Amino acid sequence: MPRPLDPLRSIKVKFGVVVVVTACVAVLIVLWGYPMGFRARETLPVGVIISLVVIQLLAHGMTAPLREMTAAARAMARGDYSRRVRATSRDEVGELAQAFNRMAADLAEVDRQRREFVANVSHELRTPISALHAVLENVADGVTPATPDVLETALEQTERLGRLVTQLLDLSRVEAGAAALDVTDIDVAAFVDDVVAEAAAGHPDAVFEFDVTPGLRAAADRDRLHQIVANLLDNAVRHGPDGRPVLVTARPWAAPGGIAIEVADEGPGIPPEERSRVFERFTRGSASGPPAGTPGGGTGLGLAIASWATELHGGDITVLDTARGCRIRVMIPPNTGEHG
Repeated sequence: MPRPLDPLRSIKVKFGVVVVVTACVAVLIVLWGYPMGFRARETLPVGVIISLVVIQLLAHGMTAPLREMTAAARAMARGDYSRRVRATSRDEVGELAQAFNRMAADLAEVDRQRREFVANVSHELRTPISALHAVLENVADGVTPATPDVLETALEQTERLGRLVTQLLDLSRVEAGAAALDVTDIDVAAFVDDVVAEAAAGHPDAVFEFDVTPGLRAAADRDRLHQIVANLLDNAVRHGPDGRPVLVTARPWAAPGGIAIEVADEGPGIPPEERSRVFERFTRGSASGPPAGTPGGGTGLGLAIASWATELHGGDITVLDTARGCRIRVMIPPNTGEHG
């Protein structure tokens, strides 16, 4: 049905228009009947009926968005977030309808992400659990002897499960806002040396090189910065070729206390069309190395955690163009806050 009052910007004005039009219709009916010999008691009921019809026509557009919102809310309660409200009115109800549509779109996106997250987590957990179950079942049944190689395979799957659970907990804490920054003054050269030494212990066959501006210091949360660099190093090692170095560089950026860190490998790189998605959870591009569940395969959470930790600092993380391999830059501005 048409909504003739939609151009009006105030619901109060609309109510006033309805009252005035109703009164005018009733008076006109009475005045029309008087010259024709009809008494007021005969024309008044007709005028009231016609006025009610006019009210229905005018008020329909005022209340229709409310009815649509009620129906859409009931659909949302059943899990259907596709319903939208016709928001052509320019008054307060129209603004409410537009806000409702935005909320419905946000809820639909949150529901999509939740379903995708649950599906991805289930898939990621299923792979190492199935592999671990198969190894242990063969050992228990006597099919496979408990040799060091077999036990090492089981240990790798257990470690993968541990990494995945740790990353999920880190990511959930960041998203919940429970990961507040504890800003301290950091000696960047010593910090990078520690993170690289830890990465080398976890990847004894990898080659690491780093280049840090002498005397560089940064004002940042050490634990969160460690998460960023450690995950970038892990990503570079997994996707880079064996025997080729992973390079870490650190330079001052913005103002004293700001820092720009780059981690580069010589792997296949990230295609330009995939660069906008590599920091999403569980995203592994076509050139991202071994599949999940295989030795050396990633979980697809490392870069997402690095991105969240960077955003906590108010910084920016990007994939840079390079002739060979992949180079990721993290830029963190000077941070101030409570020192722990």
